Amino acid sequence: MEETVYNQEDLFKMLDSLLREPEGFWTDFYKDRDRDIPFFKNVPDENLVSYHINGILKPGKALELGCGPGRNALYLAKNGWEVDAVDLSTTSLQWAEERAVENGLHINFIHNNIFNLEIAEGAYDFVYDSGCFHHIAPHRRLSYTNVINKALKTGGHIGLTTFCPGGKFGGAVISDWEVYRLGSLQGGLGYDKARLERIFSCYEPVEIRNMIDQDNTSEVFGLSDLMAALFKKL
Repeated sequence: MEETVYNQEDLFKMLDSLLREPEGFWTDFYKDRDRDIPFFKNVPDENLVSYHINGILKPGKALELGCGPGRNALYLAKNGWEVDAVDLSTTSLQWAEERAVENGLHINFIHNNIFNLEIAEGAYDFVYDSGCFHHIAPHRRLSYTNVINKALKTGGHIGLTTFCPGGKFGGAVISDWEVYRLGSLQGGLGYDKARLERIFSCYEPVEIRNMIDQDNTSEVFGLSDLMAALFKKL
């Protein structure tokens, strides 16, 4: 029998096949807009707002990974950013586009897998990810950081919110090996400050903290069971 020769992408696809196919799941997830999901409310993350209020970020070109219904992309566009926003889910992108039209905003929404994006070297001043990273499988983690490193200019920032370990809304406390033994990310992996610093060790940490809880009347989104992190590319 002739031996099959696999390249890295072949091996990654084999590992992907052990886990839930994401596009169909997220397309179905966003079909019912009336579900009681905290981040369905059209308000930006409190940490993202704080970066602007405190002058850490200045408007430029931004890329949002896993934009969902577009609440953070809208905030960036309203505050002078040129925004590209990507998601796997057609239903979330349709919702996001409707919100953009309602607000008279131009945002370049992209239907794609983040690992298939065509990105020019150093094209972005800021990359933001609110809730995508904790759904990235361990074997794709390096690919994820490579996407960010290619996208960011020197001096640019990467910001993300992600599940805390054992949080109320998610944050599985399992090893990378267990992901494949179980065939599941268990709803999303949990990351604490030390683990985020290790994964993003090639960047300078600017701020890593729990998000600040917000109530239903707030004009920003925040849950203390989520970590908010901001790093700078040196």
